[in-house]
Amino acid sequence: MKDEEIRLVKKSWQILRKINPVLLGDVFYSRLFIDAPGLRTMFASRMDEQYRKLVEMLDVMVTNLDQAERLTIELRELGRRHVGYGVKPQQYTQVEKAILWTLEVALGSDWNPTVKAAWKQCYQEISKAMQTPAV
Repeated sequence: MKDEEIRLVKKSWQILRKINPVLLGDVFYSRLFIDAPGLRTMFASRMDEQYRKLVEMLDVMVTNLDQAERLTIELRELGRRHVGYGVKPQQYTQVEKAILWTLEVALGSDWNPTVKAAWKQCYQEISKAMQTPAV
């Protein structure tokens, strides 16, 4: 990612961190399951802990965007775990759509084409790293 993209993602993330993680996670997963209902079976019936895990994971990722090597190692491990959960490569696209929609709704007037492009690039690099086998 370019420095300006990292700056935009980190700045907007600071806004998002003010939102209750359970609410933010609920909005994201609700959208994901509306768009891809088959994914719901991959998760426990009670989602509160998963909502928090999502926000914690995003926080670690965003915090470490400027430490690419360290982040890549963590993302490959996360990707390996997701393979174990049954996640398929095409499902990363479904997640991207849901996460960008959630960010747009949550950021409101702070969402614009430049912020969207930065987050899209961020997600694409994260998902690429997650889908790259660890060597």
